[in-house]
Amino acid sequence: MQLFIQIPCYNEAATLPVTLAKIPRSVTGCRDVKVLIIDDGSTDNTIEVARQNGADHIVKMTSHQGLARAFTMGMEASVKLGADIIVNTDADNQYNAEDINKLTAPITQKHADIVIGTRPIGQIQHFSFTKKLLQNIGSAIVRWISGVNILDATSGFRALNREAALKINIFSKYTYTLEMLIQAKQKNLTVVSVPIRVNGYLRPSRLAKSTLSYVLNSLQTIIRISVNYHPFRFFFSIGTFFAVIGSLMIIRFLWLFYHHSGNGHVQSLIAASILLGLGFQIILTAFITDVSAINRRIMEDVQYRLKKDQLKDASHE
Repeated sequence: MQLFIQIPCYNEAATLPVTLAKIPRSVTGCRDVKVLIIDDGSTDNTIEVARQNGADHIVKMTSHQGLARAFTMGMEASVKLGADIIVNTDADNQYNAEDINKLTAPITQKHADIVIGTRPIGQIQHFSFTKKLLQNIGSAIVRWISGVNILDATSGFRALNREAALKINIFSKYTYTLEMLIQAKQKNLTVVSVPIRVNGYLRPSRLAKSTLSYVLNSLQTIIRISVNYHPFRFFFSIGTFFAVIGSLMIIRFLWLFYHHSGNGHVQSLIAASILLGLGFQIILTAFITDVSAINRRIMEDVQYRLKKDQLKDASHE
């Protein structure tokens, strides 16, 4: 098996040498290890530093497009270059590269399609109490939405086999970590997690400017994922909520009407009618969006088959 270790970079000239120096060139079960750098429109000399420090391949993006897009381009490039396994890690040396063997082992042993490295969140000193709490809450929400039992949903230290890389489509512009888990469950990919170690603190996170920004962006991502991948459950739950409230208000009106000779409370009846109408409209939306979701899954299956055919044709040339 050929292993590609991809590293998305945005102005990482200062930390990249440290990260590349730790990357292992021999991994159990892999005959060859390559390092691929995805330059996300850096304005410093990240590319030169990458070349000087042993990067085998460099994908250059003409402008800064964000972590999720860089991750996707890295996967696409790795697959085209012949990767059987892709490991993603950060350029700031956050993750201990010696644990790459832990990530690849379940894949080489055919036990998993995707492996997530679980950080010891509670032991990371530069994480504040609030950030640790939010990490745990966020992972719990993602487990509930995705149905995948992963303790560290936002960990970027993860490995995928070739099939998973071909099937996963990341549409989020903010982060790939959450969306990948949602898709993995829908596409019957086996996901496991392994405990990994982290290194010392080299620089602040660039994914979020503040804790509030991180929370808002994560919340927006989770809502969009829910709408995109579980539209029936999302809209049906909201519609049912409004319909139940409206029904309870009508029951209340009828009880008051019967016991108080029908005097007053017309406002409650109007509000109940509005809530019922709104609830049923949202429930109707659930059925419509569910049809759209089915069509999207069919298109993704067609896309997957086209990718495989293109790779076969390229290998025969």
